Amino acid sequence: MYAGVHLHHGKGSDGKVSQLSERQGRILVVDDDDDVRTAARLLLKRHFASVEVLAGPEELPERLARESFDAILLDMNFATGRISGREGLDWLQRIREIDGDAVVVLMTAYGDAGLAVEAIKHGATDFVLKPWQNEKLIATLTSAVSLRQSRDEVGRLKERQSELAVPATDLIAQSAAMAQVMRLVAKAAPSDASVLILGENGTGKEVIAREIWRQSSRADEVFLGVDLGSVPETLFESELFGHVKGAFTDARADRMGRFQAASGGTLFLDEIGNLPLHLQAKLLRVLESREVVPVGSDRPVPVDVRLLCATNSDLESAAEQGAFRPDLLYRINTVQVELPPLRSRPEDIAPLVKHFLSRYAHKYGRSGLDVSSDALGRLKDYHWPGNVRELAHAVERALILSESTTLVAEDFALSVRSQSKGQQGLRFESLNLEEVEGQVIAFVLAKHEGNVSRAARELGITRTSLYRRIEKYGL
Repeated sequence: MYAGVHLHHGKGSDGKVSQLSERQGRILVVDDDDDVRTAARLLLKRHFASVEVLAGPEELPERLARESFDAILLDMNFATGRISGREGLDWLQRIREIDGDAVVVLMTAYGDAGLAVEAIKHGATDFVLKPWQNEKLIATLTSAVSLRQSRDEVGRLKERQSELAVPATDLIAQSAAMAQVMRLVAKAAPSDASVLILGENGTGKEVIAREIWRQSSRADEVFLGVDLGSVPETLFESELFGHVKGAFTDARADRMGRFQAASGGTLFLDEIGNLPLHLQAKLLRVLESREVVPVGSDRPVPVDVRLLCATNSDLESAAEQGAFRPDLLYRINTVQVELPPLRSRPEDIAPLVKHFLSRYAHKYGRSGLDVSSDALGRLKDYHWPGNVRELAHAVERALILSESTTLVAEDFALSVRSQSKGQQGLRFESLNLEEVEGQVIAFVLAKHEGNVSRAARELGITRTSLYRRIEKYGL
């Protein structure tokens, strides 16, 4: 009898009693031996959400056409008079044709290393020998389930990003400054070079990153962004490189990091200047070795990503002060794209307003909207410390609050904001605390030309807190 029927205590490979709430994964076992099927079902049902069995592979096409499994445990030899293992390889190919993301673990009583390598080359995830060791089989299938779930997650990301991908019309580049940016993007995009995008908060660094991805050879693969400014330092490593089950208190299952999830595609690291020094060293090793080691693991995982980074910080000054590694800066800065602030390209404001007005008119079911020439003049004179993002919020807010088809200057509520680039003080037209806070934040951001780190220091709050307030007040 197989080892699986002697497991009475419900313990997994880590020696801990399995909890029903932690069971996940649908397993399909395909074997023509009754004892094997029974042993596998009795063992695996203690550790996975469901376990189903088939006495032979002939039913596989119909079964897979109407159901999806997280892992398939497939025998390599069936009662066909042969023991070459070719039957399993043939069915492996059939399974992969039906479901290209299927995760298949092959098993055989005949240990043949050459055949195992060939099976993996044909798309098998792993290879186990019969009679199996309980812990080995559970660990192998747990990894297989995690792999399938990660593939599904990447697939959902690809589908979602195709729905949400920023259309080319979001790139308003009528000014000479933006035309120069787009020429540089067109040159850099077809290569696989790392690109560092510089610019104040709200200038559209992610829009440019997506445009580089869209024009690249990886455009059919995933684009995955990580805002390092919003990731707690304690979770940086897990977020980027992943972790294995048990690596820390809340690590209840293996989790793929962003580098693995983006493998084959493009990874965008926003606010790269927020990365702590000790993690900068690890990021550099990943870029040089093209491998990641998940937290709690000692096994490197190969990755293939095109890296795009962005920041509103002066990384060269940070490198001189010892806050940023010069060797990492060289690595991520093969091509540098610097975005001009909105105040330096006022000729883009009118087309941007028209674009955002069209977008939000569609969103809120309004039509026939326009902006008065006086309002456009006021918008062009405004300093825009929050840049394009602030302009988008201003247009949306004006459209929501206005009952007219023509938006006028008063609809944009710019009278309480700093209108002059050289203004040295603040005048409050309201003593409402929230309005005053918004004015102060806008003023300090303008003073520091959108540099969030400097503004946060002067305001006496953290960058994360400032980001929350920027979002709250539409800055």
